[in-house]
Amino acid sequence: MSKLAGRRFVSPASVETQVFDWGTIKWLSEPRVTGTDRFTMGVVLLQPGKGHVRHNHPGTEEILYVVSGQGRQMIDIDGEEWDEIGAGDMIHIPAEIYHSTVNTGWEPLKLVAVYSPPGPEALLRAMPECRVVAPGELPES
Repeated sequence: MSKLAGRRFVSPASVETQVFDWGTIKWLSEPRVTGTDRFTMGVVLLQPGKGHVRHNHPGTEEILYVVSGQGRQMIDIDGEEWDEIGAGDMIHIPAEIYHSTVNTGWEPLKLVAVYSPPGPEALLRAMPECRVVAPGELPES
C-alpha cells in the first residue's frame, strides 16, 4: 500500500503566510501542504477597520467560522445582505456568490476559512497584492 502524500500534522509556523493590506492568511491544509483534493482550510486575520473587497469563488463553496473579534459579513444572494458576526458564528457562502468581510472591532478578527473544493487559495497566492512570507518567518509590519 502506498503512503499518502502530504503532512498529517501542521503547525502555523510550518506553512507560508499570505500577507495583504487587510491582514494575513495561513493555509494549514491545501493540496501543497496536506495533499487534500476536496477542501482547503486556513486561518485568516483581518486587522481592525480592514476588510477585503467584494469577490466570489466560482465552483467553490466557503465556510467561515469566527474564532474571535467582531465584524460584518456581506453575502449577495438576492441583493447585498450584511450581518454582524462575532466569536462562535459560522457563515456558509455558496459557490459563485459574492461576499465581503470587514473587521468592525478594535482587535484582529480571526476566522477559520474552508473552501470546497480547493482552488481559491492558489488564486490568492498569485494576486499582485499578495506578499508571501516563507514558513517560520514573521511578516514585516
